[in-house]
Amino acid sequence: MNTQNDGAPPADSPHLRVLAQYVRELSFQSILAATSGYDVQPAIDMGVEVKSRPVGQGEATEVDLCINVQAKRADQPMFAANLVYTGLFQFVNVRAEDVEPLIWIECPRLLFPFSRQIIAEITREGGYPPLLINPIDFTPLYWQELRERQNRGDVPLAAAGG
Repeated sequence: MNTQNDGAPPADSPHLRVLAQYVRELSFQSILAATSGYDVQPAIDMGVEVKSRPVGQGEATEVDLCINVQAKRADQPMFAANLVYTGLFQFVNVRAEDVEPLIWIECPRLLFPFSRQIIAEITREGGYPPLLINPIDFTPLYWQELRERQNRGDVPLAAAGG
């Protein structure tokens, strides 16, 4: 039993450390002038992708949360925003079979609130109402990727390096 009361996990317990997080890439294109009125609700097309790669001798893993947004009014493009928000993670005392779900579910879950805020701010600064992305459950995305990989006969995500 751990009698420490400092809030830290016991030294030998499995845990995930966030070493750093940062904007790797960010672009915003205002295609249709924001002053053209808001008479029609724009259609939003959004794509989300997770990528990972080991860093150094495998002591850490970089995880990218890639969010691409395109907004259209009728058939006219309004704006496009592309963000790659990256976290540098370390897995301490984590079993090898548990690393992949952490990379593809837990890491993007930790990165998402910051990505969401950046997208909201960039659209607001671009002259549009802030785009607030609904929370994303990364678990079904991970299982979908596993099914697609199995259908293709590909190697596991962790072995493929993302």
